[in-house]
Amino acid sequence: MAIATETQQPQSQHQHKASSEVSDGEQRRWTLNDFDIGKPLGRGKFGHVYLAREKRSNHIVALKVLFKSQLQQSQVEHQLRREVEIQSHLRHPHILRLYGYFYDQAYLFLCLYIIRIYPCIKRVYLILEYAPKGELYKELQKCKYFSERRAATYVASLARALIYCHGKHVIHRDIKPENLLIGAQGELKIADFGWSVHTFNRRRTMCGTLDYLPPEMVESVEHDASVDIWSLGVLCYEFLYGVPPFEAKEHSDTYRRIVQVDLKFPPKPIVSSAAKDLISQMLVKDSTQRLPLHKLLEHPWIVQNAEPSGVYRG
Repeated sequence: MAIATETQQPQSQHQHKASSEVSDGEQRRWTLNDFDIGKPLGRGKFGHVYLAREKRSNHIVALKVLFKSQLQQSQVEHQLRREVEIQSHLRHPHILRLYGYFYDQAYLFLCLYIIRIYPCIKRVYLILEYAPKGELYKELQKCKYFSERRAATYVASLARALIYCHGKHVIHRDIKPENLLIGAQGELKIADFGWSVHTFNRRRTMCGTLDYLPPEMVESVEHDASVDIWSLGVLCYEFLYGVPPFEAKEHSDTYRRIVQVDLKFPPKPIVSSAAKDLISQMLVKDSTQRLPLHKLLEHPWIVQNAEPSGVYRG
């Protein structure tokens, strides 16, 4: 997959405004005036997310507003650039669409002839697909844990999305409930690509969330796309038991349990042996021995429980 670099520092005013699409697929350049802004959907470390309507098409989207000062303070501008470059090129029913992005416009004109354009940007806007049923994390908290049918449907959906990503040499590296949204029909969507990377090589960077880190990241050795298999195994466990498998009071104990693959299945809630077997085949220390994602889709537990449509309706 060719990764564009249009989010890098611009050479001209026209390059500075990103062109993309919403609904009708027409290439265009966006400004805030193109949208009617609705209710807030949530807030994060670097900004806020609002419901919005694109005026010309009436297409409903989620508009993520990020503050450049906060991105700079946390030194994650490059991470955002990589996230946008990757997610904007992905097209899959279980991956949230990134339709486009743009920067502050009014302030740009004031600065245009005074100093370089890029430092004048105050906000970055991401135009995202709207997932009406909200965050999976909140749903899991409400339910405490999921039924095997619901968990299997979600795991199979994510496996298909990750197969697609890996085929395009994209490793997600941060699969967890907080990064997943539920679409209008009840389908799961990967929504955050902040730690993802487009690569043909093995990597060394430790990234992601502690409870979901694979042993190779904990031990600071090279990793590849099989880190996503490990994270999906952790996620499957959390779906069924309500807590991640290597959780401990101290971070050092969590690290130790991950490295030793100290995997235990509590007696309650009751979980089938087939589900435990699948999890055990994914949470393997030797990354080359983890169950490949295409084999996961053939596992008896998935075949018997997952909805073929990828949609869980309750």
